[in-house]
Amino acid sequence: MKNPLNYPYFIFLFTFVSLWITAQIGARWLTKVRIIDPDERDNFGVILGATLTLLGLIIGFSFSMAIERYDQRKNLEEEEANAIGTEYVRANLLGDVNAQTLHGQLKRYVDLRILFYQSRDAAVISQINADTARLQNDMWASVERAALAQPTPISALAVSGMNDVLNSQGYTQAAWWNRIPFAAWALMVMIAICCNVLLGFGTRRANKKAPNTLLVVMPLVLAISFLLLADIDSPRSGLIRVTPRNMLSLSQSLNNSQ
Repeated sequence: MKNPLNYPYFIFLFTFVSLWITAQIGARWLTKVRIIDPDERDNFGVILGATLTLLGLIIGFSFSMAIERYDQRKNLEEEEANAIGTEYVRANLLGDVNAQTLHGQLKRYVDLRILFYQSRDAAVISQINADTARLQNDMWASVERAALAQPTPISALAVSGMNDVLNSQGYTQAAWWNRIPFAAWALMVMIAICCNVLLGFGTRRANKKAPNTLLVVMPLVLAISFLLLADIDSPRSGLIRVTPRNMLSLSQSLNNSQ
């Protein structure tokens, strides 16, 4: 089952329609059940303001979580590129034959990592992950074979560098899985629904037969906020994504080294 949070534009459309409907419920249905007395207007304003403030705080904290995860993904991409580049240099410590083999494997590995960052199709990503796992096993086997044939502190540097390459890929994958919890999304949506019901209930209309355009503003603003939040939090969807600039630069550098 596909995760709807991976589709920011669906989040925008869904939240806008849902919040607009709840605002209309408050304006058209609740006002028929009960009218706010003038004496209660101040207390109602306090409740509405407190609810909107709580919603703003939760959205702000969620934005902070999403931006922190986005920055983490960017930093890990840089660290992964640095680890691969370092291991490419350390491969020369294993001898000409082993170095040549490992250099070719690392070049293919960089290409796979670039595809990992740029691909969106789930089937393609699954194939990339499978190819990455196989190539990691091959690279480790190459380093292990060379280190066992010549167990020296110098060859240990190449082993350590390969360990960093493999670990950095795991850290990157974990960061891409680390998303805003669904419970936080559910809490934001529930509070947003309450805010729009209260807003519709407390809105006075001079002409009850005419639609109140003010009830469109709050759902639209909240839907745009949720769109931006989902876009930042989704690594492969939307417009805001991590570009593998360091990987692309490393790939160009490795190809030019020959």
